[in-house]
Amino acid sequence: MSVAFTKEGDAEATAADLPDRPISPHPNLVTPEGLAFIEAALAQARADYAAAQHAGGIEADRTAMARATRDLRYYSARRANAQLIEPSDDTDTVRFGGGVTIDREDGRRQTFRIVGEDEADPAQGTVSHVSPLARALMGKSVGDTAMLAGAEVEIVAVG
Repeated sequence: MSVAFTKEGDAEATAADLPDRPISPHPNLVTPEGLAFIEAALAQARADYAAAQHAGGIEADRTAMARATRDLRYYSARRANAQLIEPSDDTDTVRFGGGVTIDREDGRRQTFRIVGEDEADPAQGTVSHVSPLARALMGKSVGDTAMLAGAEVEIVAVG
């Protein structure tokens, strides 16, 4: 097709047609910090939506409006189905919201906290409760072993 027959706004319209953020099929377990994160993200999405509307409506910045609308749908759904799990005093077993330290066969020692999907950030030491790591370790105690990615790990601390 010749460039003469395309509209300049086509690129903007394509950018504005953002797909929805996928909603996990797993229970939306959250720590108190995770719930606060979702609520802050929802408030930010509402502010972004209002700002996009104030900037001149959909015609002014369709991409900003589409992004804000998508985030509003996502965080509204995540807030609506959030299941707050309060911290437990149980430090004997690996559980949601708690920390765990493992020794790997290669000599690495790693510590993680098991949290909800929206607050998980492995670089910051948090992993989702639906991750293979968390699933392999949940319910285990100090001294127990588990298989992770074909290698054995030992739980050396729970807390």
